[in-house]
Amino acid sequence: MIELLFWPVLVGYGEAALAYASPRGDRLATWGVRLGWLAQTALLSVQAAHAEGFPWGTWAGSLNLFVWFVVGTYLIWGCRPRYRLLGLAVMPLAAILFLVARVGGGTSSGQKSHYGNLFLTLHVGCVLAAFAGFTLAAALAGLYLLEERRLKRRAADILRLRMPPLATLDALMRRTIAVAVPFLTVGLIVGIARLQRNGGGVDALMVATVLTWLLYASFLVMRPTGRHAARFALVGFALVIVVRVVLEGTHLS
Repeated sequence: MIELLFWPVLVGYGEAALAYASPRGDRLATWGVRLGWLAQTALLSVQAAHAEGFPWGTWAGSLNLFVWFVVGTYLIWGCRPRYRLLGLAVMPLAAILFLVARVGGGTSSGQKSHYGNLFLTLHVGCVLAAFAGFTLAAALAGLYLLEERRLKRRAADILRLRMPPLATLDALMRRTIAVAVPFLTVGLIVGIARLQRNGGGVDALMVATVLTWLLYASFLVMRPTGRHAARFALVGFALVIVVRVVLEGTHLS
């Protein structure tokens, strides 16, 4: 069953990534995103049923769940013609990461982790939800800087691309970060509480995650706007990449 569900997800995300590259492929891309995400939802449900618990406690498993969060966050408002370039940034990344999760065994039958289900749901779930928000904010930041640059250069095709207004991109980027930070806060609190209760050392991933929280928390305090906010979001996303891809394998097993 899981094997049958893997391919619709990959095909849906891959089709969306290709369709977004065409100015006339918005409708096909939207259906690819929706159907792929529904298929991944079914895949995750089957994994959970087979494991009788939280089955995404491994690096590859959490990567699978992370992709689901990213695409789900994008689906909230991203499937609109004006956000075609945003989909062009998000969906190839989703397809590639989902394939990497597959290679690592993250889409196979879930195995129950030795960690408690409540801990993993709150810690891993909240951290991944936050990182999905930061990923989308970075995509919005990149789109903001691209549009600003093209407007300054008075690019001939700026109207044909039907990009969102800069003010809209700026507001959505800051709003996305404002929603994501509380999720990361909860995930960190749960992880630190468990560490204090059960003992254990602080690893590189925990340090990098705390630094990520400090960066985005300072974003909320400083409240930058425009180009400064976009660059801030991209710097924060670099930390997310370090935490999510480089160091995650040293933390979960």
